Amino acid sequence: MKGKYIVGILIILVFVVFAGLNFRRSITPYVSVAEAKTKGTLVQIKGKRVDGTGRFDMDSKTFNFEILDEDGQEVKVIYHGVKPSNFDDASHIVAKGRYNSGVFEANELLVKCPSKYEAETFEGAKS
Repeated sequence: MKGKYIVGILIILVFVVFAGLNFRRSITPYVSVAEAKTKGTLVQIKGKRVDGTGRFDMDSKTFNFEILDEDGQEVKVIYHGVKPSNFDDASHIVAKGRYNSGVFEANELLVKCPSKYEAETFEGAKS
C-alpha cells in the first residue's frame, strides 16, 4: 500500500514541476524599448504606431512598421505575418517578440483600438 502512495506523490510532484515551468515560460513581461534592446529574451513592448510607416514586404513576407513607446523611443517592428485588419484604427500596438540586430522582431501583435464604449464628451456639457 505504501508503494502506491509514493508513486502517486511522485506523479503529482512531476505534474506540479511541469506546470510551474510551463507557466513561467508563458509569462511575457511588458518592457520599454530600451529594456528590450538589452534583454534579448521574449518580451512585450507597447506603443503608439507611427503614422505612415506600415508596409508589407513581399520578399520577406513581413509587415514592417514603427512604434513609439511611452518613454519616447521609436523602434522598427518586423512582424512575421499579415497586417491586422484594424491596424490603421489602432490607438496602441502591443508587439510580442525579441529585439535583434536593430529591430524588434514580433511573432504576435495585439492591436488596441479606441473603445466604442468610452464616454463621449459633448461641447457645452456641464462638468
